[in-house]
Amino acid sequence: MSDSDQAFGRFDEVETGDAFTLQNQWLLKVELAEGSVMARSGSMVAYQGDVRFEHKGGGLGRLLKKAATGEGLRLMQASGSGELFLADQAMLVHVMRLDNDAVTVNGRNILAFEEGIEWDITRVKGGTAGMLAGGLFNVHLRGTGTVALVSDGQPVRLQVHDAPTFADPQAAIAWSSGVTTTLKTDMQAKSFIGMGSGESFQLGFSGQGWVLVQPSEGRMVVTT
Repeated sequence: MSDSDQAFGRFDEVETGDAFTLQNQWLLKVELAEGSVMARSGSMVAYQGDVRFEHKGGGLGRLLKKAATGEGLRLMQASGSGELFLADQAMLVHVMRLDNDAVTVNGRNILAFEEGIEWDITRVKGGTAGMLAGGLFNVHLRGTGTVALVSDGQPVRLQVHDAPTFADPQAAIAWSSGVTTTLKTDMQAKSFIGMGSGESFQLGFSGQGWVLVQPSEGRMVVTT
């Protein structure tokens, strides 16, 4: 065995035959032999085989929503035959399966999903708080297939029916289909002068299901 085998052998590619396979906590492999995948633009770190990339805006309706809301989700379609490796700023990757079900995700926490899953941008409304915040916007995924999310640190899953549940809007990264959301504030309107949203707003969760919360308000996104 060579010195390089001894040094890097533990990093060899993980083979499972599944469409999505975690290579480690931070890196996802997607098998493209049976179709294509929608992935966050810029998330490709490597690929093997014949893989093609195409920007996907999501149709006129979703493009208008993104323009109106500032939603920053940009997707690319990867197709062909080969293996695609995805990551996002070395954040933790989580793989889940939807079976004719739905999940709502903070757009900044989407890494990839199978092309057959439908997606749209949704708005959280919440009375006075909603008007002051201009609403909060997330991505609704529905259908059957595999979804990969990222979190900045190890998340916690809270069952919302156990007790009234609230989270920072940037820390709540995903919630299940049976959960209803509202915007809430305990502060007087005059307190918002000169303040960003921060802890001024909380996202409230109710119903039957869960919410996944990361121990961070998210990585800073640098735009050029």
